[in-house]
Amino acid sequence: MILLDQSEKLVTPKADPKRLATLVVQLEASLRAIGAPGRAALASSLSAEDMVLTDVIARLGLNIDIFTLQTGRLHPDTVAMIARTEARYGVTVHQFEPEVDALADFVATYGLNGFYESLEARKACCGVRKLEPLGRALSGYDAWITGQRREQSLTRIQLEEREEDIAHDLVKYNPLAAWAWTDVLAYAQQFQVPLNPLHARGYVSIGCDPCTRAIRPGEHARDGRWWWENADSKECGLHQNNHNKETIA
Repeated sequence: MILLDQSEKLVTPKADPKRLATLVVQLEASLRAIGAPGRAALASSLSAEDMVLTDVIARLGLNIDIFTLQTGRLHPDTVAMIARTEARYGVTVHQFEPEVDALADFVATYGLNGFYESLEARKACCGVRKLEPLGRALSGYDAWITGQRREQSLTRIQLEEREEDIAHDLVKYNPLAAWAWTDVLAYAQQFQVPLNPLHARGYVSIGCDPCTRAIRPGEHARDGRWWWENADSKECGLHQNNHNKETIA
């Protein structure tokens, strides 16, 4: 998956216009259906996929809330996307932060950057900065929405568009599951969706600053996440999919 050309400018691969038009119609119908029966929320990482979903939600005026996990270790560019999103779409991006005491306990046990030392420490960091805040963020909702796609990683190749989230007793929707990266960028271009500047610098999959790097031409998107780990362990635990038996740390 190549994102940059030789001049290091963002490349928008050409998508089939008919395919994109069909995907947009399907996505709009899916999000309308998700937002109709009860309370639903989009968990946004402020990456391109989630900005596409935000654009549709705002453009159609859907009754779907938007939140992000403010881990305390996000890139400045990602943090700045919160205000950009709110200003562009007139929505509120609700922010959920780690609990102070739990974060202090993690640092005391593993050190501020202890996640580099072991998978256990990295999972513990994700637990404090992401999993526990996610639980609070989802409280009171009937369903939540993610920007996951099947081509993103080995752990997502069998991703379903609708899942039962047993951990949170909710329905989880992945309406972009069948989308390719080219589809995401093509939609963003067509609808003038604001994108995280990190994408133009080679970041495809965006997470916390210390755990994310730009990918090189030819590398897979997830090669930039937790690059010191094996490919089959590159999940933080937010997404527990029964079919691939991911486990929550």
